[in-house]
Amino acid sequence: MLADALEHLVRGVVDNPDDVVVRDKQLRRGSVLEVRVHPDDLGKVIGRGGRTASAFRTVISALAGRDGARIDFVDVDRRR
Repeated sequence: MLADALEHLVRGVVDNPDDVVVRDKQLRRGSVLEVRVHPDDLGKVIGRGGRTASAFRTVISALAGRDGARIDFVDVDRRR
């Protein structure tokens, strides 16, 4: 559910919504949502001074409740 919500939010911000992929990884320290975007959209997703990324984290934290979730933003050229 969290991955779907985050994907929906990110797709609304970027110019290349077809390149947005959100994966939910379960680690020992909890859930990590990995967001992959087109390299041209990475700046839009992070925002000026990280404000947009912070807003995404705030919304997902509110949806996650006590469980919490970390969000990592990755452009598609760096890691596959």
